[in-house]
Amino acid sequence: MRISAVTENINDWSGSVLIAGILEGTIERQISSFNTIIKDTFLSQRFIDSKFKGTKNQKLSIELIEGNIKKVIFVGLGKAENLRIDDLRKAASICTRQVSGNERKVGIFFPWDAFDPSSAACAVGEAVRLSSIKDLRFKSEATDSSPIDEVELIGLDPKITPSAVAEINPICEGVKFARELVSAPPNVLTPYQMAKEAETIAAEYGLDLKILDKEECQELKMGAYLAVAKGSDLDPHFIHLKYSPKDPKHKVVLVGKGLTFDSGGYNLKVGASQIEKMKYDMGGSAAVLGTARTIAELKPSNIEVHFIVAACENMINGSALHPGDIITASNGKTIEVNNTDAEGRLTLADALVYACKLKPDAIVDLATLTGACVIALGDEIAGLWTDNDQLSEQLTKAASKAGEGIWRMPMQDSYKAGIKSSIADLQNTGPRPGGSITAALFLKEFVTSSIPWAHIDIAGTCWTEKDRDLNPKGATGYGVRMLVNWIKEMSQKP
Repeated sequence: MRISAVTENINDWSGSVLIAGILEGTIERQISSFNTIIKDTFLSQRFIDSKFKGTKNQKLSIELIEGNIKKVIFVGLGKAENLRIDDLRKAASICTRQVSGNERKVGIFFPWDAFDPSSAACAVGEAVRLSSIKDLRFKSEATDSSPIDEVELIGLDPKITPSAVAEINPICEGVKFARELVSAPPNVLTPYQMAKEAETIAAEYGLDLKILDKEECQELKMGAYLAVAKGSDLDPHFIHLKYSPKDPKHKVVLVGKGLTFDSGGYNLKVGASQIEKMKYDMGGSAAVLGTARTIAELKPSNIEVHFIVAACENMINGSALHPGDIITASNGKTIEVNNTDAEGRLTLADALVYACKLKPDAIVDLATLTGACVIALGDEIAGLWTDNDQLSEQLTKAASKAGEGIWRMPMQDSYKAGIKSSIADLQNTGPRPGGSITAALFLKEFVTSSIPWAHIDIAGTCWTEKDRDLNPKGATGYGVRMLVNWIKEMSQKP
């Protein structure tokens, strides 16, 4: 999909579909803007007949018989004083879904002047690209997943927005890659295959890659990670990708939970636990690898980025982790396993210890960690835990710019009592109340206190059961755009 900004007048534009944003209360004076495309009297009557007033997300589609444009889709943006950049995203997404297979060139005419041109171009371009993605890899008869070849943002100065427009496709390809990883069934995306996907990224974009096998992880004493992997016939693969420009001034590490399938182990997932959906328990690793793919193409300067995934399955066999086992993580801390279905934090424990040894300026982990976070924040907002105010502010800003929901949650130290064990240093779950908080406190035990660290629980946001804004039903690719924004911002720091 080619996306570009064009300065031409709306009446001079030609293409298959024109998408036009209408502010509430401005219809009468905006009608004349389309007089070459649609007769004023006809358009006025269509607005009256359909009761189209420009209220937020209202839409009206008009098929045209004559002229170069085959269809005009009007979308309401609400009142001008309440207009936000997220409204442009949603409007573009709504209209993109109205584009059919033979309508290859789309023009978008929005009130760009209300926003920074580059931000608006990026937001709308991403919305169109991401809304049109469909994963048809496993269909026996797959058709083109996106009918749109070309998108022109009408009325934007191409001299002002070139860098923003150029970044749209690399960012969206990272999100698409993350979605495809999450959507892939567990018999396709195994720990080995995830390592192969990382290998492909490294080869195509010149990243450094290290993949540790089970024996190498044993040498590093990764007892928590390997304990989870014991129940599967498939070997674990510890993935470490590195992007390093010349003379970087900053270093950050991204860690993603990589359970390619989570049965729950002997605490088997039953009832409403949706065991059949547990292929998406590697949503954190998908976000991290999707970010790696984008960063490798964008090539930001001044920042070295490490991408870490401890990939494995949580299954049941004669060697599997028992409830009640005591295991030892690579920092020497002992853990009483009181629930084998709280396995993600065990794999992350050793991954975080490994990340700290790289001595970065900051560590961010993403994980589909707790159902408690979904209960607290739903499926559109991820939970953020950190003791570092600056890192919290940076990530919140990066998520907001991407239109990805996030909310900082408390790190209540007194809740740590809930994960104390009488026979080991820790137990891997606490009481039911505050379950997502005790999970974050557990992870904190494996992070060097001097390193700024944030944990993001994406259990609710990595998958959607309904078509939602930029995300068709299924994997969302949540986190890629946020992390890319954060890394770009960090790269610009002196």
